[in-house]
Amino acid sequence: MKKFFKTALFVALAAAILAGCGSGATTTGSQAEGNKASTLEAIKQRGTLIVGSSNDVPFAYIDKDTKQLKGIDAEIIQEIAKRLGIPKVEMKEIKFENLLVELNNKNIDMVTDGMYIKPEREKIAQFTHPWYKEGEGLVVRKDSTISGLEDLKDKVVGGQKGTAFLEYIQKMQQQGKVKEVKVFGSQAELLLAINTDKIDAGITDSATAAYTIQHDPTLNVKLVSPYTPVFQGTVAAAVRKEDTDLLEAVNKELDNLKREGFVLKVLQKYGLGQDNMVE
Repeated sequence: MKKFFKTALFVALAAAILAGCGSGATTTGSQAEGNKASTLEAIKQRGTLIVGSSNDVPFAYIDKDTKQLKGIDAEIIQEIAKRLGIPKVEMKEIKFENLLVELNNKNIDMVTDGMYIKPEREKIAQFTHPWYKEGEGLVVRKDSTISGLEDLKDKVVGGQKGTAFLEYIQKMQQQGKVKEVKVFGSQAELLLAINTDKIDAGITDSATAAYTIQHDPTLNVKLVSPYTPVFQGTVAAAVRKEDTDLLEAVNKELDNLKREGFVLKVLQKYGLGQDNMVE
């Protein structure tokens, strides 16, 4: 009898242990599933969406006077966050070339900084639906005789590290269309170098340059006009590959903002317009 009870007890314990193991595996699977789709919920609970930007106007920057987050990308993401029930958007200033690195290091939730969708970037991040499009501009001193790209063969030309424009200038140098290329960490440094005669010209984002030149009377530089952009980039926000919940929620609200005319109004506020809209 004791032997029977001992055997029964052993069987019961073994069954309990196996059941427990099976249950634990199921729970772990569910938790992993939950963690994978928890990014948006975590942001909502935190009450703050953290975005990364290199602080270049007019995309996403901190206004020197008001200390508030402003810019094209900033206003769009703030409205999206509001509609998603996220009361605050906070910007972390990060060098442009490090934005996707910091995104994948989970130091920020999104990149919103006039970033072009490019195949090499899509390998390490997901991009939202397109926000808008815009191209490069050629910046020179006001007294410069440079009137187009054809005048750069014997000139020193600058570009911002990590941008599509720098890659384009470097290709021009390889083709013998530019004498020398100088690399700068920010557009502010690039414009200052042109202003102080350290370089002859710079190829940079036209929207950013136009806004900066308009608001900084100390800059004795101009955008060459007329000028036809060699290429136009499509701008979007970037999220981590696994953050599909955040991506889908942002895309849904972005599409609504386009239909309602909100995106166009923001573009017009910063000197762009209908030509910069994308479906």
